[in-house]
Amino acid sequence: MNRPSVATSHGFEWPTWLLAACVYLGWGLVVGYWSVLGSGWGSAALLLLTCWYMSLQHELVHGHPTPSPRVNRLLGLAPLAVWYPFDLYLHSHLIHHQDEHLTRPGIDPESNYLTAAQFAALPAWQKICWRWQRSVLGRLLVGPALAIVPTWADIVRKPLRGDWSQTASWAEHLLLLAGMLWGLQHWAGISPLHYLLIVYPALGLAMLRSLYEHRPADRPAHRIAINEAGIFWRLLYLNNNFHVVHHETPTMPWYRLRSTYLADRAGYLRRNGGFLVPGYGHLVRRFALSPIDSPILPEELVLHPKSHTTH
Repeated sequence: MNRPSVATSHGFEWPTWLLAACVYLGWGLVVGYWSVLGSGWGSAALLLLTCWYMSLQHELVHGHPTPSPRVNRLLGLAPLAVWYPFDLYLHSHLIHHQDEHLTRPGIDPESNYLTAAQFAALPAWQKICWRWQRSVLGRLLVGPALAIVPTWADIVRKPLRGDWSQTASWAEHLLLLAGMLWGLQHWAGISPLHYLLIVYPALGLAMLRSLYEHRPADRPAHRIAINEAGIFWRLLYLNNNFHVVHHETPTMPWYRLRSTYLADRAGYLRRNGGFLVPGYGHLVRRFALSPIDSPILPEELVLHPKSHTTH
């Protein structure tokens, strides 16, 4: 059964170092040549680079590319993605890797689902948003808001409840963010509002990966998908579309996930109950506007979450 832990390094991980260099250098070049690229091309490039940076942060959380958590943290500390401190993401994502609790609201911090009681308590407009974010277009448009609003509300809510555990991380993040936004305005002429309008859909694009990478199922192992995506999506999401491979071996670096999956494709699909998605194009074609499933977690999974082992 998987437990949240930071991964060990797999030697000198030059692909991840190259990735980090490409992300940071690419972001810097787009900002530096903003006036040449123009707002349209520049915004599109920053959107993709920021989404890619979020995928890089996921690798850093799992202990890549170095065995030093301090070095990896420094590589992911820049507030390019705006919406959360790196330390907050690290903590919540490692909790997500408690596979026995996958999809459970209030326990799995990355759950796409609510209990029936939680859903019933929502106002009508929020119910619409929760249903819609189970579709591709809804995931892109309202999914980020459903993640951002409660995350930023905790800046105030947690201290009011006497919980100061995140205050230092938020203070550091907001200070870095203010400096970055000032620099973008001063040196490149990119206004803070314009940058926020870039990184909001970047978060939506990043969240498209997780639209259907977990589903309600009796066995925890059957809750984790394999998405046989094309090369663009594999590179953008750093092979995390082979999600059951990542959950079974969270220490594995991104560039080994696909070959590991292909070497035992039948075995992975047997262990995850055949939970296979034939690419993100398939999701777009079938679920662009229609919800892929209900946002309400089946009651039996809320009441009996540990009825089976992970594998």
